[in-house]
Amino acid sequence: MTPKIRNTFRVLAFVLRPLMNLLLAKKWSGAENLPDSGFIVCPNHVTEIDPVVVGHFLYNHGVMPHFLTKASLFKVPVFGAALRESRQVPVERGGSAAQGSLAVAREVLDDGGGIIIYPEGSLTRDPDYWPMKGRTGAARLALETGAPVVPVVHWGAQELFPRYAKRIHPFPRKTVRVVAGKPVDLSAFADRPLDKATLDQATDVILDAVTALLEDLRGESAPPERWDPKAKNQTAYGRVISREAETSSAEDAGQGSVDPATKREGQEPGSTA
Repeated sequence: MTPKIRNTFRVLAFVLRPLMNLLLAKKWSGAENLPDSGFIVCPNHVTEIDPVVVGHFLYNHGVMPHFLTKASLFKVPVFGAALRESRQVPVERGGSAAQGSLAVAREVLDDGGGIIIYPEGSLTRDPDYWPMKGRTGAARLALETGAPVVPVVHWGAQELFPRYAKRIHPFPRKTVRVVAGKPVDLSAFADRPLDKATLDQATDVILDAVTALLEDLRGESAPPERWDPKAKNQTAYGRVISREAETSSAEDAGQGSVDPATKREGQEPGSTA
């Protein structure tokens, strides 16, 4: 990694780490599972601020975090320069542009960095914040490059900034717990063609690892089926689909965030001070 890129990360860390330390107490574990060489990080996705949470965890353990980022954002003044200087990976679609994105990703991995890819593709729509049905980007990059995939889960940041919220809830101070698991075994797919069936199955294996790790962290069992955001009128496993609307109404009324796992306001499930 060039000194210029390292300096960019130092500047970003100088600004963001004190803020995160002020807003969130930390309970981190599993750093021994982070590989010494470049790897892909697959986290759960429950709040808009969890990229900062995951990036903070990785940076503090000596791994430079690189996110897949919409290519259009690289054209934004100042912000785009920061993305380029920290060598974030532009997401391009189609032809030579997509190959260019893959080339940047390979450079990051060869340089020992961590590429963060959310296997769900977006914030989970699951009413209880469990990982939902995934997309195949992480599996494709892993199988194309041979880079290990490390599941990383976190819980607590959604209390500070609830999903789709318009404001943070800093009081009382929240605790975020982050756990890195062992690399996912994708060896069964090594010699298979990268067709839809292979990528879908590999994605399921990655999400199974993320879900199992999150079950341990939350001390709860995930539903038997993943939430499918494309399904209409979904009432999977008997849960109320309007839960999120109720949560949003509580926030709009100034009642604070409501965690579906606890059904009580302001409590952090399973966390310790």
